[in-house]
Amino acid sequence: MAGDAKKLQPIIVKKVVRGGHGAHGGAWKIAYADFVTAMMAFFLLMWLLGSTSEGDRKGIADYFSSPLKVALAGGSGTGDSSHVIKGGGEDLTRSHGQVKRGDIEAARSTINLMALRAEQRRAALARLESVMRRVRERVAASEALQPYASQIRLEMTRDGLRIQIVDAEGRPMFDSGSAVVQPAMRELLRLVGAVLAEVPHRVTLEGHTDAVPFSGAASGYTNWELSADRANASRRELVAGGLPPDRLLRVEGLAASRPIDETNPTAPTNRRISILVMNRDAEERFFDLEPRIDEKANGPAAIPSIRPEHAGAAPRAGPERP
Repeated sequence: MAGDAKKLQPIIVKKVVRGGHGAHGGAWKIAYADFVTAMMAFFLLMWLLGSTSEGDRKGIADYFSSPLKVALAGGSGTGDSSHVIKGGGEDLTRSHGQVKRGDIEAARSTINLMALRAEQRRAALARLESVMRRVRERVAASEALQPYASQIRLEMTRDGLRIQIVDAEGRPMFDSGSAVVQPAMRELLRLVGAVLAEVPHRVTLEGHTDAVPFSGAASGYTNWELSADRANASRRELVAGGLPPDRLLRVEGLAASRPIDETNPTAPTNRRISILVMNRDAEERFFDLEPRIDEKANGPAAIPSIRPEHAGAAPRAGPERP
């Protein structure tokens, strides 16, 4: 019976369920982020150590060793180094250091040229003022020319010194209606020519008349021809006084187109000879505007513009005057 009881005893099977892995959480991400950050800081430090100069490194070391001292007095930095990165910009004032040389010589040449031009202008102005002074002094010293002193007008203009010799009642420069020079006018022109011979400036010459029609206009000879003939006669007197002929750039007649007294076109002062002693700027403008003559084809240097012996706006109808 006992054996039967054992056979009837139930078999109990116990299944032990083992617990699974618990949740890991995000702690590993924090550790990984710290590691990546440390590596980035390490490589950044390596890059900084490789790219900074000795002065920068010394400044950083000084700051961490005694920050208060550096804050008060300052430490070494990029200014102490010979270079930080390779320079590339042009510097026209430095010839060494962190920049390339650039066009230093060209800049210096330009500055020197500008200074030279300024000095030349000052010297030219001084010469023109000297011409003005000497003309006045020599006219005042001549008893024959003293009565004509009021007919000589000298003024400094943008283009140089302008000398104008005007007519006055009872004291004409030329015979009436002709280009025959009066004796006092001849002496005055030769005096001016002698003074101009002492300076290297070029000269232009203009003849002007009043607005009174020329009495012989029916023959084709007008105030245009008369003003041109008077300008050319004045040119001959300037040359006779000593002015080199090749210093004359232009001789022209303008008739009554540019009166001094615009309110009275027939005033005697409108009959005049105008001499311009040109400064350097006026000469350069003249040669820029006037056509140049080929010097190779014409031998010696030719003077551009109207040739003095053929000055005037139209061909003369009458015979050549003295």
